[in-house]
Amino acid sequence: MSMQQWPGSGPYGNVPQRQPGPMPGPGGQQPMMRASDSDRARAEDVLKAGYAEGRLSKHEFEQRMAHVHAAATYGELHRLLADLPQGPSPLPAPVPTFQGPVPAPMPYVPQRPWSPVPPPQQTNGNAVGALVCGVLCPFTWGVTSIPAIILGHKARSDVQRTGEKGEGMALAGLILGYLTLAGWMVLLFGIAVTGF
Repeated sequence: MSMQQWPGSGPYGNVPQRQPGPMPGPGGQQPMMRASDSDRARAEDVLKAGYAEGRLSKHEFEQRMAHVHAAATYGELHRLLADLPQGPSPLPAPVPTFQGPVPAPMPYVPQRPWSPVPPPQQTNGNAVGALVCGVLCPFTWGVTSIPAIILGHKARSDVQRTGEKGEGMALAGLILGYLTLAGWMVLLFGIAVTGF
């Protein structure tokens, strides 16, 4: 730290005094510290506000903006903004003061574990087979009615056990199979009664 003698200062004559240091720049920074791009951007905002409020003429505004872009230190930026209001300096966030007992911390609640999306339900293969056999009954002289009935009953029990889709198809196959079987039985009974 450099010390300078000031003659006649103090009650004892020559008393070593501290040499005054450089005044801090904007934001408490030393004027010789290099300015960053964000510092120049903030200075531009102050100049734009001053121009918009009528504090600067267009010529002054353009000149100062050119100097802001060329400024390398806080001191240079400070000289360009010294006669303009720069807004209130940011204040630290207020420290909350508690009156009474301090509230207890919230209990930790674990998040639910991630679960994959369930796959879409599949249609039971026996139900499809029962429906196909039931539809083919009139074209196959009733030969597929028995497989339609068997597959329909098996499909309905599988659907109830596994939750697969196909209940309606299994029921349709059963109905077509039973109707075809009943039709053939009536036809055969009629033939037997008439004595063909």
